[in-house]
Amino acid sequence: MSKKKASGSSNQQTPRAGKRLGVKIYGGEKIKTGQIIVRQRGSKFHPGAGVKQGRDFTLFAAQDGQVKFRTKQGKAFVEVI
Repeated sequence: MSKKKASGSSNQQTPRAGKRLGVKIYGGEKIKTGQIIVRQRGSKFHPGAGVKQGRDFTLFAAQDGQVKFRTKQGKAFVEVI
């Protein structure tokens, strides 16, 4: 039998909850003002027309409309039309 406990073995086994990141409303769907479109870490998606960015890089609708995803010069933008 071992005389020494393995270091960190019990700490590595605890499950961690996910952060629920990702796209919440997809392209073509209708949206209301203030609804969250994308939760992200860093600016993977950039805000376009009708979209604002929160301080934790969350993108949300600044107006009612329809969500549209597009790329411009290699960057992904989200717009509300």
